[in-house]
Amino acid sequence: MRRELADGFELDDDPGRIDVDAVHAFIVNESYWGRGRPRERTEAAIRGARRVVGLYHGGELVGFARAVSDGATVAYLADVFVVPRHQGRGLGLELVREMLEGSEAAFGWRVRWMLHTADAQGLYERLGFGDRATPFQLMERARDYDSAP
Repeated sequence: MRRELADGFELDDDPGRIDVDAVHAFIVNESYWGRGRPRERTEAAIRGARRVVGLYHGGELVGFARAVSDGATVAYLADVFVVPRHQGRGLGLELVREMLEGSEAAFGWRVRWMLHTADAQGLYERLGFGDRATPFQLMERARDYDSAP
C-alpha cells in the first residue's frame, strides 16, 4: 500500500522503506514510552511487527506506527508518532486510520485493537478506541531496560 496525502505527505506500509535510525532516534530521544530502549530492541520490534506504516514527506520518515498481532483475535498498536514539526495537521489520525482500516489483509476485521497512551486519547477516541469496562484487570510485566540509568 502506498497512499498520497495532501501537501506532499505519503503513507507507505513497505517495511523495507522504514528508516530504523529515525524511528529509534524519536523513540529514545522524544517519546515518553521508549526512553532507554536499546537499538537492537527497536530493530527487533520493527522486524517482528505484523504491519508497519511510515509517514513520509519528501522521502523523509516523519511518522511511524507498528502493530503486533496474531492476526486472528488481537492486535496491539505501538510506537505511534509524528515528529513535532509536522504535528497538528491531522497526519497522526491518518497514520492510525491507515493502520486500523487499511490492514484487512494483515488482520481481518475481527481483531480487538488495544493500545496504551498517556497523551493522545482524543485522537484514538475519534477512531473508536475508548475505556472499556471489562471483568478482567490489565496486568503488565516490566521490561528489563525500564530500570536502566
